[in-house]
Amino acid sequence: MRVRPAQPGDLDGLLALEGRAFTTDRMSRRSLRGFLNSPRALMIVADLDRELIGHALVLFRSNSAVARLYSLAVAPEHCRLGIGQVLIGAAEKVALKCQRTCLRLEVHQKNLAAIALYHKAGYRMFGRYLRYYEDRGNALRFEKRLASARAG
Repeated sequence: MRVRPAQPGDLDGLLALEGRAFTTDRMSRRSLRGFLNSPRALMIVADLDRELIGHALVLFRSNSAVARLYSLAVAPEHCRLGIGQVLIGAAEKVALKCQRTCLRLEVHQKNLAAIALYHKAGYRMFGRYLRYYEDRGNALRFEKRLASARAG
């Protein structure tokens, strides 16, 4: 498996991965293209034998110490193999490299596997958004302070 920044040529693979990883709240081709071309976003992909099996999308706002893990996806047939952990680690490194000291994210309250993954990676819940997702499900908000990771 190789982890690398996404390239414009990954667009079709990213779109296919969205379809396999999510049943709702999928990013469109247009959204994915926009993120790939945005100076305020970095898409990291995991590929195996030239097939995209995961991605992490990190967003940055100007003049903010907080980065946002906007999306994390792993192909269902590759779940529970540590790919999510690798992608979270890569997202954290990117955030630190871009001078961010905190990484935040939202996760569907019913996505117990992802919640467990974030807890294991050191994230703590700090809030929620009601009726956030297409299915009207609530989002749990998590964050991790990254400043200490730089020091140590």
